[in-house]
Amino acid sequence: MKVGMSLLVSLVALSMTLLGLTSCGQSNDTRAAQAATAPQPQPQSKPDLQKQLQDADQQVRPDIEKQRAQAEQQADQTLDKEAIEAIDQTQKAIDAIAANKNSEALAAIEQATGKINILLARNPASALIPVAAAVAVIDTAPTDDKAVAQLGQSVSKAVGDKDFPTARVLLYVLMSEIRVRTSNLPLASYPVALTEAARLLDQKQTTEAANTLLTALNTLVVVDQVTPLPLVLARAAIDAAKEQEQKDKDKAQVLLQTARKQLERSKELGYAGRDPEYAALDSDISSLEKQLKGNGDASSVFAKLENRLSAFLGKQQSERVQR
Repeated sequence: MKVGMSLLVSLVALSMTLLGLTSCGQSNDTRAAQAATAPQPQPQSKPDLQKQLQDADQQVRPDIEKQRAQAEQQADQTLDKEAIEAIDQTQKAIDAIAANKNSEALAAIEQATGKINILLARNPASALIPVAAAVAVIDTAPTDDKAVAQLGQSVSKAVGDKDFPTARVLLYVLMSEIRVRTSNLPLASYPVALTEAARLLDQKQTTEAANTLLTALNTLVVVDQVTPLPLVLARAAIDAAKEQEQKDKDKAQVLLQTARKQLERSKELGYAGRDPEYAALDSDISSLEKQLKGNGDASSVFAKLENRLSAFLGKQQSERVQR
């Protein structure tokens, strides 16, 4: 009987020990599970530089429209009213000839000739007089640097193969510019055409007279003036960085990076891509970045960079005669 009671006590003690161990194991498992499912502290994310650059780029984009509007205003101011009237009278003469009204055609030619004489007296040294202008923003170039490089290689190959139509199409895809296209009355040849048309009309050679006038209208000289958009954006980014110099130097640094990126883009798109001024501008930006890291006044460095870029931009606004 004593043996039986001892065995029973031993079994109870063993059961309680096992229960305690199980309970302890479950407690440990629960704590482990809770630790695994508990929210872990997240490391602080670093600033997204790419997004900052994109934001900075968007910040300076409105300057494109500002530059376009300014170019349009300047182009309109160059148009000559007397030259425009001479063109209008030439068209009236062509219409009168088509309607068999030779006397009206002669009167219109005389009016046009009178306007030309005024122009010759007023502009003795000018060969071209602006009569019409159109301003367009052309931004077809890809934003990816590798794509630009590949297109450049394709252009070179097309030119090497004398496949100029393909080269022209590819070059159009590499444009990022504000283009001012001006049609000009050539003072050297236009008066001669009017005189010849009047002579032919006197001789009743109406078809020949009309063709002479049409040829004069179709030989207006077209001149393109191009302003590279990346240079416009680079200048805007530098101006914005100057405004942030004392407010937010980190933002100013990002804007300077945007300016450097736009200068590189202008070079790669072939806007005087071999001009050593690009390297000088990049060096000025590096100096400015170092200056912004300190506590000194960077106004003089900003002024130097702005003046250099403005001069370079002015040099790039070249005129190209189309015909």
